[in-house]
Amino acid sequence: MSILDRDALAASPLADLHALASELSIDGYRRLRKPELIDAILTRQGGAPATEQPALDTEDGAEEEKAAGRRRRGRRGGRGRGSAREEEGEASGEEPGEESGEESGEEEEEEEVAPEEGVARDQDDAGDGQPTSVSESEESEESEGRAERPSGRRRASREPPEDEIVEGEVELLANGSGFLRVNPPEPSEDDVYVSAAQVKRCELVPGDRISGPRRAPRRSERFASLIRIDTINGRPADEVADSTRFDDLPAAFPTDRFRLGSDDPTIKAIEWLTPFGQGSRVAIVGPARSGKSEALKRLAATLAGHDGIQLSIVLSGVRPEEIAEWQAGGIEPAAAVSFAASPDAQAQTIERVVDQARRLAARGSHAVVLVDTLSGLPPHAARKLLASARNIAGGGSLTVIATASESLGGETTVIAMDPVLATTGRFPALDLLGSWTIRPELLVGDAGAEAIARARMEALER
Repeated sequence: MSILDRDALAASPLADLHALASELSIDGYRRLRKPELIDAILTRQGGAPATEQPALDTEDGAEEEKAAGRRRRGRRGGRGRGSAREEEGEASGEEPGEESGEESGEEEEEEEVAPEEGVARDQDDAGDGQPTSVSESEESEESEGRAERPSGRRRASREPPEDEIVEGEVELLANGSGFLRVNPPEPSEDDVYVSAAQVKRCELVPGDRISGPRRAPRRSERFASLIRIDTINGRPADEVADSTRFDDLPAAFPTDRFRLGSDDPTIKAIEWLTPFGQGSRVAIVGPARSGKSEALKRLAATLAGHDGIQLSIVLSGVRPEEIAEWQAGGIEPAAAVSFAASPDAQAQTIERVVDQARRLAARGSHAVVLVDTLSGLPPHAARKLLASARNIAGGGSLTVIATASESLGGETTVIAMDPVLATTGRFPALDLLGSWTIRPELLVGDAGAEAIARARMEALER
């Protein structure tokens, strides 16, 4: 581009000067009068502005400005960077930082601070009043800003208040997320939402006492949200999260037998002929109408009275009437979906409950999960959930007792049901030849294992 002198620039119409200023990336050139604009152009080209210039007639300048605006509507000048911007501001008579509303709005939008990493949440289907995305309220505010400002740019948001540190007790929801209860066990408006991702990452269990900074609820949210988890039960969260993974904990065959102590004939037969213990993988198998669900329901009623275990029941792929029966029976399922749900949805329902039980077992507790049923799940998903059961050497345990149409493999105890006995009302309806327990001597001793073997031999001879 050739260097123009002052006389040539003064003889040029204002529209041409605006075009030249745009090519030279002079900020705010449309607000400059012609002499000031010439000075800015000469400064950018390396020339020296005159010390004094006659003032431009106001009316002529206004007319030229209007004509240029009609011809070049919507055109903007580029933005300079660093010291070049300061030099242009000095040449144009502006104070540093004074720019047009359009341009400052663009810069401020670019300089907005991204939300903290710990705020991000998974989509949750619980009706807790939280948005399905962290950006939901931000998008709402941005759309309002576009309606209020013709330029379509947002001003920089006001500085957020300093994050408040909160502490409380964890209560988990069925969908994997939870709340920090500041006044446990009663809920309050001051409770803080904890995302499912944070629950899973820190392996939180009900009753954990956690602390961390909270942020105020956004427009569409009901509760404040936990930005990050700093401590868990007085320990740094990083130490807890970096501890040994559940799958890496050493497992041992079950040795502590569940003493059911029931007078129910089905439960008595299960206890003595197919014993199982803490950390067992138990499958109650059989065709339809063989009494699998009824046997599971009786086991649930018996185990509910045991101290020292955390009992959870999950219904997946069952009839809606069966869900209602469980709920009316005094043992509320932790989660329930009917057979109308997809296989993946059924697997996810069971997985959420099993994941919570895994966290309990890793902390040294003894958890028992009863599942009705694994039959509607993809085989690999069913095996994965059943494989979660284990007796952690020197620690807690997770016992999974699930119904299925057939054995999945990897069980430590299989309770086979006889459809003929069940449909004719003859109980216990166990198929003794199809039932077994691996390493029964660890649960009932050598004499008990021999008694089980004799009972099977007698059944075979009949």
